[in-house]
Amino acid sequence: MNILHIDCSPRPESHSRQLSAAIVRLLLGVAPDAIISRRDFAADPLPHAAPDYATTLSSPATLAAPLQGALDLSEVLIQEVEAADVIVIGTPMHNLTVPSVLKAWIDQILRAGRTFMSTPAGKVGLLCDRPVFVGIASGGVFAGGRANQPDFLTPYLSVVLGSIGLKTLQFFPLQATAFLDANQAPLAREKALAAIDLTVVAEAPRLTTAGGE
Repeated sequence: MNILHIDCSPRPESHSRQLSAAIVRLLLGVAPDAIISRRDFAADPLPHAAPDYATTLSSPATLAAPLQGALDLSEVLIQEVEAADVIVIGTPMHNLTVPSVLKAWIDQILRAGRTFMSTPAGKVGLLCDRPVFVGIASGGVFAGGRANQPDFLTPYLSVVLGSIGLKTLQFFPLQATAFLDANQAPLAREKALAAIDLTVVAEAPRLTTAGGE
């Protein structure tokens, strides 16, 4: 089994990093021989869309004749997703949504004709489904009865990853981190992970090979 492990927080010891690491440990408990591929978008951030990439994606005509090298990074990142049986993302909630480093990755892996096709009914994903576990750390509260701020992160990721075929998402929110002390944080992580469903991991190889990737 191949696990693609992504972290987004600029803080080396952040709650979201600890949460994603805990998810990976649980996955290794199920698949101890799993191979882990790592992307740390804080230590090694992706560039935002370059002019050649944006120009290539601007129309079907330019996409059919891409500028040399314009799609190289996009192709590398898409192939990493295709090679993964499971994806683990650790991310903070920045200003109610995803941080810009995660958005930069999304902008590279969503590519017309490669990971989705446009139809009159909307985008249709071209990638095979696989489990995606998303650990979210938020200084405030965005879910549950105590929510006091909007959540544009989880619905956005559900739609945008679903549009390329990744529909088996599980979210694990670790909320009110601004008010957690060192003793409370481990208990909060355990509570966030209590709902994890690892049975989907057994289906991962079948899902990722169903479309011949």
